[in-house]
Amino acid sequence: MAKRLQARRLDGIDHNPWVEFSRMASEYDVVNLGQGFPDFPPPDFAVQAFQLALSSDYMLNQYTKAFGYPPLTEILASFFGKLLGQEIDPLKNVLVTVGAYGALFTAFQALVDEGDEVIIIEPFFDCYEPMTLMAGGRPVFVTLKLSPTQDGELDSASNWQLDPTELASKFTSRTKALVLNTPNNPLGKVFSEAELELVASLCQQHDVICISDEVYQWLVYDGHQHISIASLPGMWERTLTIGSAGKSFSATGWKVGWALGPDRLLKHLRTVHQNTIYHCPTQGQAAVAQSFQHEQARFGQASSYFVQLPEAVQRSRDHMVRSLQSVGLRPVIPQGSYFLIADISDFKSKMPDLPGDAEEPYDSRFVKWMIRNKGLAAIPASIFYSMPHRKHFDHYVRFCFVKDESTLQAMDEKLQRWKTELRP
Repeated sequence: MAKRLQARRLDGIDHNPWVEFSRMASEYDVVNLGQGFPDFPPPDFAVQAFQLALSSDYMLNQYTKAFGYPPLTEILASFFGKLLGQEIDPLKNVLVTVGAYGALFTAFQALVDEGDEVIIIEPFFDCYEPMTLMAGGRPVFVTLKLSPTQDGELDSASNWQLDPTELASKFTSRTKALVLNTPNNPLGKVFSEAELELVASLCQQHDVICISDEVYQWLVYDGHQHISIASLPGMWERTLTIGSAGKSFSATGWKVGWALGPDRLLKHLRTVHQNTIYHCPTQGQAAVAQSFQHEQARFGQASSYFVQLPEAVQRSRDHMVRSLQSVGLRPVIPQGSYFLIADISDFKSKMPDLPGDAEEPYDSRFVKWMIRNKGLAAIPASIFYSMPHRKHFDHYVRFCFVKDESTLQAMDEKLQRWKTELRP
């Protein structure tokens, strides 16, 4: 009898929808609005910082400190210490990782044990569930509830809210952690202070860790404010705050991320890190350190990239919202992040029998139809839900609007042709 090859922790998590939809997008002449990456360059100061890291000091080609290049851990401690209202020790309260994805994986491996329950707010970035399962934990889902809107009024991400009673019911003696993502991917919701206080109160009441994924913290629109839950009273000691240089400086390929938190949590992440990744590329860390120094000197000013980027991206968001409406898609206006979801209910009612497997959610079949027939790539929103809930949310698709003006114009051309075909 042949031996089993794969570890049991991989059971049920081998299928990755990103691979399938990325492959399809590459096979057709499409405008790719699916995956979340900018197709415009990082700011000049960040590119110059990377070039300097490559050419100025040959020792940057060698290992640095395992838990983070010291100038980077120091500027992260200084920069975020002010925002979180904490004296952050760069040696004990900062861990540099291979992207925010690496910080998340390290956190789950370090803190979630066999049988532990992890509360995940859905829709959720789709790595949270498999990372929980690989650590031996059990995902427990709580769904944001949509409040009704006036007829003819576009939905807003702010209308998707936590039900306090339902959230409280998810906490048990086995709850180890809650995963928070604000601004949220895929919805673009920015959690309000009242919602964060509710989460904080329940985490403290039940002695639960909060893993707070805040990679889009600079990308908030319409005057909304991002609040880090670690800044609320009593939450620093039980929160991991996860960030991303890729999202901060529009350089997702750099793969530099970090986790901030108390030493009682970070020391366990360091154990995982030193026995897996051990060390992140030095030159990328040096470039990110220099970029944060640039931003710290300009923080809150008109010359700050963290001020300029959301202003520019909000214009792209508004452009996409107007354009998608022209063919009958109904965007949900995001408060933050790279993304919006659009309601495709009208299409579901008019053409319910799109090609695909009988069990395949409608939004997945719609995205494939759109790629093949309309030259536009998106991501089905149902993949951001737990399996039992997917059938209730298969009438949304996700678009990325953090794109160059030329990409948005190419989108407009595809949509204009689509609009022409809709005319009787």
